[in-house]
Amino acid sequence: MSGEEVAVAQPEAVAVIGEPLDINAALPLVVRKSQAHGGLARGLHEAAKAIEKHNAHLCVIADDCDQPDYVKLVKALCADHNVKVLRAPSSKTLGEWAGLCKIDSEGKARKVVGCSCVVVKDYGEQHEAVEVVQQHKD
Repeated sequence: MSGEEVAVAQPEAVAVIGEPLDINAALPLVVRKSQAHGGLARGLHEAAKAIEKHNAHLCVIADDCDQPDYVKLVKALCADHNVKVLRAPSSKTLGEWAGLCKIDSEGKARKVVGCSCVVVKDYGEQHEAVEVVQQHKD
């Protein structure tokens, strides 16, 4: 688990009850639950602090992050502190998962702010999606 990196595609379909979750459907659920319980660090500064304090369980980096030094720093911190690294398809998608958006009356995300990195410090409640993410290998 030292610094593994996995690319995760954006889920288009919502998971059906009774159907086993895959990593593409489980990762957004884990990030959203963590954000709802106050266990999410968003951005480089918060992520680095959480990783350095050994509070991090999981790190998610956006694939379209255009600063190689940013990605290299986060991966190195995760490798040093044995934090699993997963990839999100884009910074806008990761920002939406992390709650950096406004939700309109139809339930659609509007004014989404991009986020290149989030760290899960607290999963909140234990559920199937957490187990899928924890057991996911390269």
